[in-house]
Amino acid sequence: MIGSVGTGVALDLDTPCRLDPQVALRPEPFGALAYHYGNRRLIFLRHPDIVRVVEGLGEGTAVRAALEAQHVDESRWPSFVAALSSLADSGIVRVV
Repeated sequence: MIGSVGTGVALDLDTPCRLDPQVALRPEPFGALAYHYGNRRLIFLRHPDIVRVVEGLGEGTAVRAALEAQHVDESRWPSFVAALSSLADSGIVRVV
């Protein structure tokens, strides 16, 4: 499941992830801006909930554990998994 940027990484609830160490998050009223200093990508995190989940990933936290820790309703989990998969594809989130 480890992929490089642009490979179409598909995560599931048991995938351990973390914020890439080369990424800086800047809080914004809409959520946050994520800038990757390595690949120079700028990504908009458009909701505070996804920001909290990304920040809660720690050093290899499973997606399910991060969602539970942030009290994300289980009905919203598929959209968060899709968002995190996209963030992994762009290099913001790293599969460990």
